[in-house]
Amino acid sequence: MIPNDHLAGVQAFVQAVEAGSFTLAGERLGLTRSAVGKAVARLERRLGARLLHRTTRSLAATEEGRLLYDAAVAALAGLEAAEAALAAAGGEPHGRVRLDLPELFGRRWVLPALFDLAARHPGLALDISFSNRVIDLAEDRVDLVVRIGEPGDSASLAARPLGRQETVLCAAPAYLDRRGRPQDLEALARHDAILDLRDGGWRLIGEDGRLRRIDPPARLRLGGVDAAMQAAVAGCGVALVPRWLAAEAIAADRLEAVLPGRTPPGPPIHALWPRAPHLPRRLRAVIDALVEAFTPAPPWERPPA
Repeated sequence: MIPNDHLAGVQAFVQAVEAGSFTLAGERLGLTRSAVGKAVARLERRLGARLLHRTTRSLAATEEGRLLYDAAVAALAGLEAAEAALAAAGGEPHGRVRLDLPELFGRRWVLPALFDLAARHPGLALDISFSNRVIDLAEDRVDLVVRIGEPGDSASLAARPLGRQETVLCAAPAYLDRRGRPQDLEALARHDAILDLRDGGWRLIGEDGRLRRIDPPARLRLGGVDAAMQAAVAGCGVALVPRWLAAEAIAADRLEAVLPGRTPPGPPIHALWPRAPHLPRRLRAVIDALVEAFTPAPPWERPPA
């Protein structure tokens, strides 16, 4: 039998490698920085090997540490899988799921569904990070990501659609009262546009049903859709933003849709996870919660409860 303190030392070491610091590892384990450092030091003495390079700013695994880390992660994953299998027999999801979500979209619309899931299943633990980059789920040790855009054709990933990111042209009602409400695409040339710094125009559907590029005069060019929506609410002009971002402001009459129906279909939203013959119950619970939250209609399009 492996003594509990030995297993605790291995867990502390794994968290230290992944976190890059004893302080952050301690936060994840509910321990002090000192306790994590001592647990790793005891592990090094027991094994007779230096496992970590320590500097004042960070930690990195030595060659021996990397060998132990790879073996430990595989062993801990096996334990988690066994726990999940036992929990599945009882019908209750159990264990840790690591997720990565898009920055703005994830915080506003995915987190509430995950918080509700966690409240309903005390045995479920969630590690949630936020990024918009393309990540390697195996390399980054992530169980599931939510991403906006085409999922690609990777045979190693399974995907579940969660809808589409539609866009909406919008402006503050006071701005439209002052400048007029556009009735066609040509009228946009007489308005102040709020554009993205990375792109100088909009792609909209013309009266003939064809996609057209519109390059309206821009008073503001901003780096981010959240900033563009804030500018629109402030009455600075017309912005093209995701509907999920503007929906609450439109419902509250702080924004008004402009030329509805003229924006093309947006990119898909997917939950993605590594393809495997058997899906752990804890991961299935997360996927089911996301599907329930986003289909058949996304939460920003549903009437208030």
